[in-house]
Amino acid sequence: MPSPLPDLPLPAGIRSRIVPGINGLSMHVLEAGHEQPGRPCVLLLHGFPELAYSWRKVMLPLAQAGFHVVAPDNRGYGRTTGWDGLYDGDVGSFRFFNLMRDTLGLLAALGHRSVAAVVGHDFGSPLAAWCALVRPDVFRSVVLMSGPFGGPPQLPVTDPVSGAVIGALGHEASMTTDPLAAAPASPAPSAAQIDAQLAALDIPRKHYQWYYSTPAADTDMRHCPQGLHSFLRAYYHHKSADWAGNRPHELASWAATELAKMPTYYVMHRGADMAATVAEHMPSAAAVAACQWLPDPELRVYTDEFARTGFQGGLQWYRCGTTGLQVAEQQLFAGRTIDVPAAFIAGASDWGIHQKPGELQRMAGSACRRFEGVNLIEGAGHWVQQEQPEAVVRHLLAFLERRAST
Repeated sequence: MPSPLPDLPLPAGIRSRIVPGINGLSMHVLEAGHEQPGRPCVLLLHGFPELAYSWRKVMLPLAQAGFHVVAPDNRGYGRTTGWDGLYDGDVGSFRFFNLMRDTLGLLAALGHRSVAAVVGHDFGSPLAAWCALVRPDVFRSVVLMSGPFGGPPQLPVTDPVSGAVIGALGHEASMTTDPLAAAPASPAPSAAQIDAQLAALDIPRKHYQWYYSTPAADTDMRHCPQGLHSFLRAYYHHKSADWAGNRPHELASWAATELAKMPTYYVMHRGADMAATVAEHMPSAAAVAACQWLPDPELRVYTDEFARTGFQGGLQWYRCGTTGLQVAEQQLFAGRTIDVPAAFIAGASDWGIHQKPGELQRMAGSACRRFEGVNLIEGAGHWVQQEQPEAVVRHLLAFLERRAST
């Protein structure tokens, strides 16, 4: 029998526990505001490579505002168990629709028939979006963070005589969830075409999501030459506002020459792995000591958890996208919109806002019917709820207060 895991270094008022029997999982959750039954729930969904622990700085202020705040370790992460961590294992269990089933099961186990809001960051953002789109009766509002959601994949409409694509069933959203396929209504370059274009650049490049889909990615990061702790320090630093090179801007189109304008953590050098990519940007010892948003003892939580579990569980989420495994079932919702109140929060220094050209505009213009705006926070990069938690809490509470007043 495995030894008990050490307690997480949590602020007083946040509890950690395991909730068994959730769609084949025993889910590890953090909770705040749990002492008083009957409170409305706010569900927080993390991304990659993160944990429920990533929400530690915003949970208590939300609980103090009267909410039961719940943050799970999602399938594939942390102290949640019961998922298949093998590269050649059950990839399909990491499809968004099964992840939604995880969230519904957790809410039911906690006694909630609905939530006041579901909030998702990074890969948790499209999961939150799908929750709100498919079950608006349960997920009464949604806040997306760092990753815009442009809507379900369209279902192409073809000419019955020529077979040519003449349109699509659905609003102006991406015709595919493949991260290397374009979004415009005109014929989109295939993933293979974009990959070939990236390879043909003067400095050959590759898209990070396709690297994350390779068998080597987990080992490359987990057992990298610099050690896991240094890898995670460099990775989090490179995507944060602390790295001066993060000056995001809109990209004109989904073309290799445009994608190559992004930092190498998104569009990597062709021959490099992710550990080597971020090692070039490892902060100095002085910069690490000065980092108040992720001091070393807090980073150690991530190091210990990923040393134990590896990254493959989180990487399976990417593979569901790059393989097209979940497109057909998502096309059942072609043309459907998010009809509950929605908002977007991100760091002003976060390239994630623009990594899919046009996605931000589609989210605001067509994917969300009751969209309340884009909130970009200065002094934050990709890890916005950790880098600038006070500002994130202000935006979340303002959003939630508007719900209470209507």
